[in-house]
Amino acid sequence: MLKGFKDFLFRGNIVELAIAVVIGGAFTALVGSFTTAIIQPILASIGGVNADGLGFNILGSDGPATSFVNIGAVITAAITFLITAAVVYFIFIVPMNTITERRKKGMKPVDAAPTDNELLLQIRDLLKAQNDGKATDNPLI
Repeated sequence: MLKGFKDFLFRGNIVELAIAVVIGGAFTALVGSFTTAIIQPILASIGGVNADGLGFNILGSDGPATSFVNIGAVITAAITFLITAAVVYFIFIVPMNTITERRKKGMKPVDAAPTDNELLLQIRDLLKAQNDGKATDNPLI
C-alpha cells in the first residue's frame, strides 16, 4: 500500500494537481474582481438612481426595517461562473482533447495474427491460383 502511494507521489500527479489548484484560485480571483468591478456596477445602474442595485426591498413587520434582495449579485455570480467555465474549457479541455486525439492517431492498432484456418485457406487459394485450373489428383485443390 505504501509503495502505491509512493509511486503516486513521484509520478507527478501531486505537482500537477497543486499547480491546477493555484492557477484555479488565481483565475477565480481575477474573474471575481472583473465581475465585481465591472459587471456588478452595470447591473446596479439598472436598479435606478437611489437603489442599492438590481433587486428589491422587503419591509419588515416591525416597521422601517428592510432587507434588500440583491438580484444583481446573483446575476454577477452566474456570469462569474460562466466566464470561469468557458476559460477552463477553452484553455484546458479543448487542447487536452486535441492532444489525446493526436496521440490516438499516432498509435496504429496491431493486427491480430491470422489463425491456422485462415493460413490454410490462404495457402489453398494460392495453390489454386498457381495451378490455374490444371487438373490435379488432390481433391482439396
